[in-house]
Amino acid sequence: MDKVRITGQVLDGAIREVGFVVRRDGHDVPAVLWRPEAARPAVVLLGHGGSGHKRIERHVRLARWFAARAGIACLAIDGPFHGDRSVDGDAPLDYQRRIAQVGARSVHQSMRDDSLAALAVADQLDWVDEQRVAFLGMSMGARYGLPVCSALGTRLKCAVLGKFGLTQSDDLPETLAANDMITHAAANIHAPVLQHVQWHDELFPHDGQFELFDLFASTEKVLRARPGDHALTRLDDEIAWREYVGANLESN
Repeated sequence: MDKVRITGQVLDGAIREVGFVVRRDGHDVPAVLWRPEAARPAVVLLGHGGSGHKRIERHVRLARWFAARAGIACLAIDGPFHGDRSVDGDAPLDYQRRIAQVGARSVHQSMRDDSLAALAVADQLDWVDEQRVAFLGMSMGARYGLPVCSALGTRLKCAVLGKFGLTQSDDLPETLAANDMITHAAANIHAPVLQHVQWHDELFPHDGQFELFDLFASTEKVLRARPGDHALTRLDDEIAWREYVGANLESN
């Protein structure tokens, strides 16, 4: 097992929130898990967007719903240069410069392996069942989540991904992209996929999002398109995402 350190636990009704840090290959991976009372529940991996972190409001809101209403755990980690892994003094978008310095492909690989390491620890501690996994992530969460989904193989029961595609606007540095990894990952995802598209997305044009959708190997894939720009998320969007995850995890 990778070295793990519990950083805190909070019990709120039937939900236990556990903060922990996994030591992997010389660096720390800060993580948080929301657990229901059920033994070894299925788990949703949550991926945050750019400039976000593992405890963003959406993660907390979704995790509490999944744990309390569906008996499903949720697990999130901080991406490189985000949250507890951010560099002191950095502005919100400085992570982009740091990713360029390290190399996008390297960061994609690190995020994939960090996520799998945190999942493995949670399984080994009997907190979750790593054989029943879903993934939910938008924007950067989808970018880094695709290689995670591919690496999970048959353990992945479904994925909700969105606000991301194979083309991006000039507002995003080209140095963030690793499209060879993304296309390979998408072509190796056979689990059901719901892809959410913002029709007027100013960061990821919808044509590139459609191109990504075509690559998924799954025969059970759904494209959900809504009007609006990149940042817009409606309440019924979240409801659709969680219902899709719940239905697919329950059926496995």
